Amino acid sequence: MTWRQNVRLRVQTCQSARSEWKAARDEWKAEYERSKAARRAAGKKPGFPDTDHPGPPPTGFTLLPWLLLGLGAFSNLLQGETPNPWIGGLGLPVFNSLYIYVTFRSFDRVKRESVSTRVALGLMGLLTTGLALGYGGDWLTFFPLLGLATGAALRGRGLGRTGLLLALYAGAIAYVRGGWDDATGIGYATFISSMVTAAILGLSEAVRELRAAREELARRAVEKERLRFSRDLHDLLGHTLSVIVVKSEAARRLAPRDMDAALGQITDIESVGRQALTEIREAVTGYREGSLATELTRARSALSAASVQPVVRQSGAPLDPQSEALLGWVVREAVTNVVRHSRASRCEITVEGAAERVRLTVTDNGTGTGTGTGTTGTGTGTGAETCEGAGGTGLKGLTERLAAAGGSLTAGPAPRGGFTVTADLPVGADELTAATPGAARQPG
Repeated sequence: MTWRQNVRLRVQTCQSARSEWKAARDEWKAEYERSKAARRAAGKKPGFPDTDHPGPPPTGFTLLPWLLLGLGAFSNLLQGETPNPWIGGLGLPVFNSLYIYVTFRSFDRVKRESVSTRVALGLMGLLTTGLALGYGGDWLTFFPLLGLATGAALRGRGLGRTGLLLALYAGAIAYVRGGWDDATGIGYATFISSMVTAAILGLSEAVRELRAAREELARRAVEKERLRFSRDLHDLLGHTLSVIVVKSEAARRLAPRDMDAALGQITDIESVGRQALTEIREAVTGYREGSLATELTRARSALSAASVQPVVRQSGAPLDPQSEALLGWVVREAVTNVVRHSRASRCEITVEGAAERVRLTVTDNGTGTGTGTGTTGTGTGTGAETCEGAGGTGLKGLTERLAAAGGSLTAGPAPRGGFTVTADLPVGADELTAATPGAARQPG
């Protein structure tokens, strides 16, 4: 080879390396801008500290510095120490391109497991074998780079066997070209590079997934607590304000002819207000446990103040605290709707307990209207309204509460007029032994 051909080959090799460097630089700039945008987005997430956020995911740029292992082979090309340099000059940029392609795709699970990535990895193995057998020496260092790309692309249970076979294969090729010293060094470096790379990248990915799962759990917990608080606040204030309005109207009607009865209603308003403050504080802290007997007593008072005759029937075994709390919410919401919207003169509340299930029914003889806070239907009284399609928050929220406990809630106009709310709830047999003070039968 003449000196002109040697210079031309070196110039072509430098131009190829320069083009590779420019492409890598442009891709690095684009990735850097994406990383900055991801960091800014991570810092704007509400409810989570910025320092705890895992940040943008790692990319193939973290594995690019290892290409410096190929500088020895590149130096041999420049110094003319490589026979048939045009083969090495072509093989070096092809190997670097395949390495960059495989490593960058290895950070995306879908791309990592695609056929094109596996084909590129196989071509890397063939090219590495050819260059190592053809040149030996510094060209054997491409095997550790191949192991690194293999560890990044092939993560899983079969990686250990694959890494061991690749290390033995690399050691055999190195033994053919340089003897035992090269065989042990190259084989060991190939095995370590594949195993350590897979371990570090797998651990980093697992940590990111765990952090993402923790953030998702925290977000769902916040949403669940917000939903609980909104339901409790709606049910508490809706009933309490309705009772206050009804008793205020009763006091206004009674004041001209019976001041003592009007003062009794005003005293009840004060008591209801104080109790509402206590319940709201308990709802905020999540400690409120409803009592069915308490809600039945309040229902009688509210219905009587609204000139609605209350009829309460309760039968069956004593209920566990959870069932009492759920049915207490149903009584509160149903009676609130009767007082506010039904224009009824009679309301029947029936609690029927059995060995495995308990049923609560609230029926009035009003207009069959299902509108209002938390009620279902459209207010037409056609009998087509059901709880499942409701847009209100009261009975719809109760439906979700009961469904979570394995029960059900139906609401709609009764066949003979009026409106009926029915709650059906399973009761654990082991929880029926503990009697509660409010579980005594109270005939209406």
